Amino acid sequence: MRHPFSDVNAFRRDPLALFEERSSPGAAPLVELKLGPSPVYLVTDAVIAKSILRADETMIDKGRLVHKLRTVIGTSSITLSGVEHQRRRAIIHQHLARGIMNGFVPQIAGLIRRQASLLVREPSFDAHEVTAPLALRMIVALLFGHGALTPADESALMEAVHVAEAEMADNLFRVFPRMPWRSFSKRRELRRSRAIMGEVVDRVCNRAHAGTLVQALRSLNLSRDDMRDEILLLLLAGHHTTGNAVAWLLYYLATEPGLAARLADETQSIMDDSGEIDPLRLPKADISLRVAREVLRLYPPFYWFSREVRTPQRIGGLQLKRGTSLIISPWQLQRDNRYWVDPSSFRLDRAYNTPAFLPFGLGPRACVGIGLALLELQLLALELSTSCKLEILSSVPAGSPTPQITLLPPRIELRLRPRLQERKQRHVA
Repeated sequence: MRHPFSDVNAFRRDPLALFEERSSPGAAPLVELKLGPSPVYLVTDAVIAKSILRADETMIDKGRLVHKLRTVIGTSSITLSGVEHQRRRAIIHQHLARGIMNGFVPQIAGLIRRQASLLVREPSFDAHEVTAPLALRMIVALLFGHGALTPADESALMEAVHVAEAEMADNLFRVFPRMPWRSFSKRRELRRSRAIMGEVVDRVCNRAHAGTLVQALRSLNLSRDDMRDEILLLLLAGHHTTGNAVAWLLYYLATEPGLAARLADETQSIMDDSGEIDPLRLPKADISLRVAREVLRLYPPFYWFSREVRTPQRIGGLQLKRGTSLIISPWQLQRDNRYWVDPSSFRLDRAYNTPAFLPFGLGPRACVGIGLALLELQLLALELSTSCKLEILSSVPAGSPTPQITLLPPRIELRLRPRLQERKQRHVA
């Protein structure tokens, strides 16, 4: 008989392998994981997973595995439920939706072009070392406005974000408590990081540009601590999640034959008279949208979600008691051959209107930045394919990602060259 902690080592060592092993063909819809004294089940059935994510929060809600994050990101949207969660979510969603249709495209495109202009001067670069800071600059610009942060403030924010990410990863995968002296040291480091965040937020809120997300959040009349927590959450959610996906996007632009050329043609088809991408035509840019979705299918930003049963109920043929944790893994479901043909391959002929496609979750607690993430991935694919050529210098296929809070890509070494320069070289030759 397996003891209550028998899956802990496997979960800490490689949760992706554990999820895949327990969801092998013929697995039950709910598979028990031995991660402690309280019951935990991995949901391997996509239809059941979808119903859980869309369930009313009085029946199934965020549970103790999510609430562990409060030590890092406090009472932000990810840890809240009920009316306050809905109030904050509505403001963020409204602002992001309006910005996607109006002002975000030129801001993001400008950041991409500036980054590209620097990379073409480099002999090579590691994808994630570039894309993670770029993703942070994108979310910072949308939060505060371009130029609202000084270089010192941006550096301080990046340090605070990195400390928070490391602590969140450790908390999520920790079953046994730290030794007292180690716990004290970590709490002191986290308090310092949160204090830095608070100081930066105080300074920047006073000079944030009109129409930015920070100004929208101020309409909620949040306390200083709640404002800091909400901004930290947005920075975390928009930093590594997008940065990781973009690293894989660059990998496929460099390795998929003909993909960059198809995207360059698509860019031309959605430009306005001034030669800029028309935001209103982006939803019709089918190739770049499929590229973004396929990257998110293969490498979902959040590779598992946690929910907790609030009232006793029957799910997947099992009677579950209050306090039962349910783990849903987009990594597992989006690579499950029950739902996908050739699931490990990058293909643009897939249909994504399936319960097994949920890189950002579903329902009332889905990630509020879904539209923004797709926009960023689309623009990166279109802008870089039009102006540059990517070459892969590291091994193909690339190695496996490392599961932490998000899926960290392996080293993907690339070279970026201007397409105009390439055409001139061919002409001279």
